[in-house]
Amino acid sequence: MITWQNLDKLESFKKLQTLKNHVSIKEELSSPTAAERVARYSAPMAAGLTYNYSAKEVSPQILAILQELADEAQLTGKFQELYNGATINTGENRKVLHHLLRGQLGEDVLHQSKNEGVFYQQQLEAIKTFVEKVHGGQITNAAGEKFTTVAQIGIGGSDLGPRAMYLALEQWARANGCLKMKAAFISNVDPDDGAGVVASLDLNHTLFILVSKSGTTQETLANELFVKDFLQKAGLDPAKHMVAVTSETSPLANNPAYLASFYIDDFIGGRYSSTSAVGGAVLSLAFGYDVFASFLKGAHEADVTACASDITKNPAMLDALIGLYERNVQGYPATAILPYSQALSRFPAHLQQADMESNGKQVNRDGQPVDYVTGPAIFGEPGTNGQHSFYQLLHQGTDIIPLQFIGFKENQTGCDVTVDGSTSQKKLCANLVAQIMAFACGKDDSNPNKFFPGGRPSSLIYGDKLTPEALGALLAHFENKIMFQGFLWNLNSFDQEGVQLGKILTKQVLAHNTEGALQAFAEIFDI
Repeated sequence: MITWQNLDKLESFKKLQTLKNHVSIKEELSSPTAAERVARYSAPMAAGLTYNYSAKEVSPQILAILQELADEAQLTGKFQELYNGATINTGENRKVLHHLLRGQLGEDVLHQSKNEGVFYQQQLEAIKTFVEKVHGGQITNAAGEKFTTVAQIGIGGSDLGPRAMYLALEQWARANGCLKMKAAFISNVDPDDGAGVVASLDLNHTLFILVSKSGTTQETLANELFVKDFLQKAGLDPAKHMVAVTSETSPLANNPAYLASFYIDDFIGGRYSSTSAVGGAVLSLAFGYDVFASFLKGAHEADVTACASDITKNPAMLDALIGLYERNVQGYPATAILPYSQALSRFPAHLQQADMESNGKQVNRDGQPVDYVTGPAIFGEPGTNGQHSFYQLLHQGTDIIPLQFIGFKENQTGCDVTVDGSTSQKKLCANLVAQIMAFACGKDDSNPNKFFPGGRPSSLIYGDKLTPEALGALLAHFENKIMFQGFLWNLNSFDQEGVQLGKILTKQVLAHNTEGALQAFAEIFDI
């Protein structure tokens, strides 16, 4: 029987708390046996990726207690309940089914006699059919000309994930001859965002995707009207240039104002929707449906590994447990995501939403306050750019911030040049491994300004090349890590009430239904 308990009620967590500062990474990676540690503390991931945690503050004793914690917290059983359709989202009384978007892990999931897996597969087939008609020239603009660009209008999970995935695969697709259409994204209600994107587009040959599950998202609908105004002024019929991704009950569903509609439902959270129609439509139009299918395959493979009860064979669960040790025992306040791949330039921003919107909570899944810290702050930038930015604080700041590096042996394009005896890709990877060691071991110096304390823990996810399948596995790894940490903290990781208050007050300001300080701030902007 599954039981939901707060973290501080678990006996294994109490044992874990006695091991604060138990391991010195500086000593471990400076020792004669360091190479053995690097080889031993490594776990295979899906799609040929590997998770290496040798530069984390773990030991056989800590790993054994983390296994006890995973067992006592029933992480495997809770994941099983989730993918079999239990009501895991207690705040909104909903199932959580984003794993079902990329493949079935357990039983058929039924809701009001509807088979959810079949429904999601039907939407994929609808996207595939539509995309093939667009690419084949059966669906065109009013002049009978092919669309060459796709532009997505959405915000939050309707923008961050799909945008990050598109950028991650754009150069790969170009190098492999499958960049079918360029993609652009409009998210911010700031009119300068929309105007800037529209100015870069050939509107005659642009297909817009409006993404709003509810069909009432204020910023997205404002941007829709903004874009429609541009289309109409260009003499174009918006209905011939727009498709919708929404729910079957929204006002956008089956609406003649759109060329087509594709559907998600309330069991798919926005920040987990990149593998749904939210990401599927734009990525399939950009790269072809087969590329999106490979992306889903990698994600499903990662989901399968997340079912393992042995934490050394379940990299997402292991990553989650080590992260919890860092947050709740070591007291580290944040985590930096550091991809040494320009293709992953927006991946940290996506994970920032996925993690902080999921586990930035102070009450448990029953609405009771918790007496321990929960989700860390997430931030990051690609290397080597970050090295010339915020790494100063990471190396010599007063807070220790754990690091998650991501790197690949090969670049996506095959383009490179040799300078001073090595290629740019080798230089990139050399910087990555140098940073792992610099953070872990530091540097002694009599000059205090040049002293590096070391002891900064990091993990490394690496593979041969960032492909669609590898990207899917990488995405699912972090989604599952977030899920497992939510289980450990006894949170509901699948609602986001923290974004609602601002929306309510915005409506009051626009309706001039304000007073006091709110009114005073509104008057600053002549609202």
